[in-house]
Amino acid sequence: MIEGQIKPRYRRASFSGESVVLENKHIKLILFKRLCGWGFGEVYDHNGKLMAVIDHFGELLLRDQEIPMRLEAKDYVLTEKGGVKTVEFEVETTVPSQKLKGTSFEKWVHFPFAEPVLKGKVAFSLGENDTFTSYRVSLVSTSNVYARYLRLLWLLCGESSYGAEKEDALLPGVDWPRGREWSGGDDFFKDPWAARAVPHPNKIGAPFMAVSHGGSAVSVSFDLNTPVTRWFNYNEIYPQPVFACPNYIQRSDNNLLGIMLPDVKTEAQENKPFADEPLEIHIGQRFEFKAEIETVKGDSLDALVAFVKRRGMPDPEPRFGFKEALDFFADAYNTNLWHEGEGFGYRQQHLEGDSRGEISFGVPSFIRRYIAENPGLETAEGLKAKLATFEKPSGKTVAESDIEAAKERARAAGDRIMKRQREDGSFCFEPDGAHYSKDDFRVAREFIEPMGHDGDSPLYMNTEPALALIDCYKASGDKKYLDAALRALDFCINEQRPEAGDYWETPLRAPNLLASGQAVCAYYEAYRITDKEVYREKAVRFLRALLAFTHLRNGIGVKSLYNTKPCLCSSDWYFANWVRDFVQWEVIHCYDMAISRGIRWEEIDRELDWAKFAEGVVTASFNMFNKTGEKPTWRPHNIPATYDLYLEGAYNGCMADTYNSVTGNIGGMFIRPDAVATAVYDILDRKGKEEN
Repeated sequence: MIEGQIKPRYRRASFSGESVVLENKHIKLILFKRLCGWGFGEVYDHNGKLMAVIDHFGELLLRDQEIPMRLEAKDYVLTEKGGVKTVEFEVETTVPSQKLKGTSFEKWVHFPFAEPVLKGKVAFSLGENDTFTSYRVSLVSTSNVYARYLRLLWLLCGESSYGAEKEDALLPGVDWPRGREWSGGDDFFKDPWAARAVPHPNKIGAPFMAVSHGGSAVSVSFDLNTPVTRWFNYNEIYPQPVFACPNYIQRSDNNLLGIMLPDVKTEAQENKPFADEPLEIHIGQRFEFKAEIETVKGDSLDALVAFVKRRGMPDPEPRFGFKEALDFFADAYNTNLWHEGEGFGYRQQHLEGDSRGEISFGVPSFIRRYIAENPGLETAEGLKAKLATFEKPSGKTVAESDIEAAKERARAAGDRIMKRQREDGSFCFEPDGAHYSKDDFRVAREFIEPMGHDGDSPLYMNTEPALALIDCYKASGDKKYLDAALRALDFCINEQRPEAGDYWETPLRAPNLLASGQAVCAYYEAYRITDKEVYREKAVRFLRALLAFTHLRNGIGVKSLYNTKPCLCSSDWYFANWVRDFVQWEVIHCYDMAISRGIRWEEIDRELDWAKFAEGVVTASFNMFNKTGEKPTWRPHNIPATYDLYLEGAYNGCMADTYNSVTGNIGGMFIRPDAVATAVYDILDRKGKEEN
């Protein structure tokens, strides 16, 4: 701690000449006194770079008074306990009528409030080895008033230093702009969905926001699930994040990470920093809030990793146990997902025509193991009998000719892929060629604007063919396929945000979970073959990127822990809001793809508990499974004829495509449980090994 007359770099505040400093080797916080009282502050990183300005200790704007009132203090108290230094301030809101007294304004501006509306304490603490400083506020109301807002922590990142520039910014589950992209911009959405400055809290994946610039990141973390205030038996009011990079809320040259009240209760209340429905404050009402401001080396994803390391991966909260899940899936295949004389599956896409694509005699991936491990069980015996009606033992052995034929197929596949590779090693988006599967992007470019351009080369466009080429190399032994794969991976080695995984229906450059999981496998396979550390580092990077799409908390009134967003964008610009809706099949696919290759997430990155994460995302899929007899919350979107089959139980044991983070309702297509069952068995196997 240092007391003195350090001058603030922040020029939008008066300065009395008094300041106080909390500092260690990781972070420095300087708190300043305005002419009318403490406080605002400046946050510096380990190199002494000004990362952010704390604009005030809190600010209240009443409905009937256009001048906002800051929380300010006359003095402070310094304490130290257990290596933690704390600066505490007795604060109260300013009284405009007192400030105007004796001035020319007194004659023509008069407000009826003659005393502070809020009183209490604000404290900042810093431990000698902490990478973060803690902010705590405890307030009590002296009046009955209505407020347009109560701003608590209000961090202006880049103010008086790097301005609105950024390397990236991150609000997990909602927004991840890089470079000159705007948060809440229409790069990957069209209005009104594009606006995400004040989002519904249930859409937010983790209680965390960050901005990075020049190799350093500053973040704010808090508790989204603990109310700040409640009066008597009225509604609880939770902290409401405000995220604007650049700061278009205040139209100033910085990036805003803020917390305000009231919180958003419905989507109609989103993106309103001045609440239409005011915050009702009663005399004697208490407000309690705390947050942490941290600086780390790296970008916003590195800051999120640091946050998760400090708090740890949360414990999963499965809807039902693993054994119950497997029984549930197997029972579905033994009943409603079995069609005598046709095979396993369901009718969904082709209700009015040929359904062979959905029902077949192909055996679900987990069924044989389930039968083998549950002898005598009615469901297992029923499935065994069903398999016996169409499966005959082949007794065939693998001949040398079969092995050589497999090699030739691998070479043919590799040659086809390499024909698409450009001279610089890259692969590109071919909307009318290799990547034409759905006509979504054709419609978009003709009717609205392109979601991607022919020739674009984001991450997934390279890692997907690179991984296929690695497989061709492993099957054929021909090194040219490996060389081609490594050239593709080297081309995108500097990519930091996963993009393009859902290219068939979403903006090509949007942040994407599927691209992240694909890149993990591609780079880690390259590392295992070449032993080059740079490939392992990229695998770690894109594994950690999964955190940006994963809910590490439950929503308010909605069970959503470990549910995932497929991408932070909209499909076809308008037709599905993937910031609002969870999709779990993609993260399950990423996990199954890794384990099928012998890649363990927990072995790639030992600094985070990826085994718990895997268990979390797998069990979170249980939230999306249809179970006959429960309240019918599912609705179809583009196949309305499926609703009657749903009511009849035809899709029991299947996973819904989408899960609404705000309402908790499920909808869309139905997905077979096979991949989830495979992942469940893998987790059980791992747990069994750990126990032995």
